[in-house]
Amino acid sequence: MSAPALPLSSWITTWADHRPDAEALSFGSERWSYAGFAAEVQRWVDVLGAEHGVGSGDRVAYLGHNHPSQLFVFFACARLGAALVPLNWRLTPAELGYQLTDCEPVVVVVAEELRAAIGTEWPSLGLEPPPVTDTVAPPAVQGRPGDPMLIVYTSGTTGLPKGAVLDQRAVLANALNAQFAHDFTPTDRVLTVLPLFHVGGLCIQTLPALAAGAAVRLHAAFDPGAWLEDVERWQPTTSLLVPATMSALHRHPGWAGADLSSLRGVMTGSSVVPEALIRPFHERGVPCGQVYGATETGPTAIALRFEHAVERVGSCGKPVPHCELRLVGPDGRDVPAGEPGEVAVRGTNVVRGYWRDEEATAAAFLPGGWFRTGDIARRDPQGWWHIVDRSKDVVISGGENIYPAELEAVLADCPDVAEAAVVGRPDARWGEVPVAVVVPRTAGALDEPAVRALFEGRLARFKHPAAVVFVDALPRNVMGKVQKFRLRQQLASGISTG
Repeated sequence: MSAPALPLSSWITTWADHRPDAEALSFGSERWSYAGFAAEVQRWVDVLGAEHGVGSGDRVAYLGHNHPSQLFVFFACARLGAALVPLNWRLTPAELGYQLTDCEPVVVVVAEELRAAIGTEWPSLGLEPPPVTDTVAPPAVQGRPGDPMLIVYTSGTTGLPKGAVLDQRAVLANALNAQFAHDFTPTDRVLTVLPLFHVGGLCIQTLPALAAGAAVRLHAAFDPGAWLEDVERWQPTTSLLVPATMSALHRHPGWAGADLSSLRGVMTGSSVVPEALIRPFHERGVPCGQVYGATETGPTAIALRFEHAVERVGSCGKPVPHCELRLVGPDGRDVPAGEPGEVAVRGTNVVRGYWRDEEATAAAFLPGGWFRTGDIARRDPQGWWHIVDRSKDVVISGGENIYPAELEAVLADCPDVAEAAVVGRPDARWGEVPVAVVVPRTAGALDEPAVRALFEGRLARFKHPAAVVFVDALPRNVMGKVQKFRLRQQLASGISTG
């Protein structure tokens, strides 16, 4: 089912025309009506278009904690036909430099406290747009459906970041899928606390809510106390969480006495969500739905709606309307009914490919335009989908994707490391954490602090291994490939990997 080709730039202006005084966005003590939101978008159109010459096909990068300016810039880019490149503020300057060099933005919108991380090579703007000094007005353009809208970097199994390109049609199709998953209306109030540099924080609830004319309250970052306080004070109808934030809420001393009555449900996702994290919400009368997808699928591809959340714990739901799903085997053919297989997705919501990487794009798709997610699922006789494993090696820790190949590349540079592998270990707080399993070149040549020091300044701290285990050899199959499943099993059971 294809989504209609409507320009994203019309979302805010249409609601500003129909409900100019309705609340669109709040942040701290600041509040914007839809008319005020539209005015902010126009300010950014003027600055980016007239002052910096941003036009169709150009890229605008954004680096900062959650802030209203990112949403204003998003819709300004939609108007100009440009692509927004949201950057992860947790990355090192070297990692950010790679992504900036790859996407070549016309300008970087950056928070002042992070400006040093991007150096001086790229023209930059602060989060508050300066007055327009150019007397030449920007062209009166509307972004076209096929224009790239988001370029979101994701590493994959090679460890080299790739820019997943979502065009305007994909963002619109995802919004329609997400509206179906949540039943969004203009009366909804969405509390956004997850980072907007991920498609989860940006595209699962925030943009779809604005498309529906709802109100969004934005937090700079997640804080369990602030979330509980705003649930009571601002009275949201829904919010999006990941396992790590759910766990933090349950542990907070204010959880037991918090008034959650405004919530008609919360959504979660990002990985297989343990029932132990869902149960406390259900015990408080708050259905905990789920969204399944990947950066490359918009992300919304499967949804467990609130009406089914309690009775279907353990399922991620059923496919949403504007995409198709299959379960395939290693040969790309459909698996027999009831058998597990890799999730393949096709639809308008799916990426057009990876930025300037034809090889990676070709490898990601089956014939017919089916994107291979790398996730293993099964479908029960009633049509409910269950994610059972990930065929990719990605570790999902606190909602962040950590790719072992990036860590293994650092370890490989150390002359004292004979060989190493990085795998995920279950963790009560973060869901998973990366663990480095290292074979020293000579006995006693390394200790854990020395291995940890290898990552300083090279990878963001959230990617650093939570533990280092020294072994005599890594388990391998007859072809010589490291058997990571054995390492994961041994680490999870507490058995020595030696």
